[in-house]
Amino acid sequence: MIASNALDLPLEKCPALVLNADYRPLSYYPLSLWSWQDAVRDVFLDRVNIVSEYDRIIRSPSFSMKLPSVISLKSFIKPSEYPNFTRFNVFLRDKFTCLYCGANKNLTFDHVVPKSKGGQTSWENVASACSTCNVKKGGKLPSQCGMYPKIKPYKPTEEQLHKNGRNFPPNFLHKSWLDYLYWDVKLEN
Repeated sequence: MIASNALDLPLEKCPALVLNADYRPLSYYPLSLWSWQDAVRDVFLDRVNIVSEYDRIIRSPSFSMKLPSVISLKSFIKPSEYPNFTRFNVFLRDKFTCLYCGANKNLTFDHVVPKSKGGQTSWENVASACSTCNVKKGGKLPSQCGMYPKIKPYKPTEEQLHKNGRNFPPNFLHKSWLDYLYWDVKLEN
């Protein structure tokens, strides 16, 4: 859903897209968003620039301002080259699909070389697996059960995860965000 008018939304549904100082989103999945309160606070603390605004004014007894819809950090945050190893990041690396059968439901992660056989919990040894494939493979080596991941697990870069994240646009995008995001979306009238 592309929202073009924030007047129809409660304030809690008016987040600000956060861009790094180079005007790229801090992250794509999850999309780097701040609550309207955090965005306004950091505007007043002079930590961010307002890039775009909603057609909505917020007021207090002493001031009024348009609600920021896109903000950029004043100080560049250097992205880490490699992301943290987490279950979510493994699923994102594998595009939320089982590397054995291609299913995209009931995902778990599987140690390609089982821990019981000396396998490590690492990027290079963990693959997304649906629960059916994970149970079927069990504690066996791929050669013992004939189950090999379609893509060899690897340590992704932050940029690779960002690229994969662009395959999963959020269900809310404001029109002012589209110049900074790379999803193929159409505005609804």
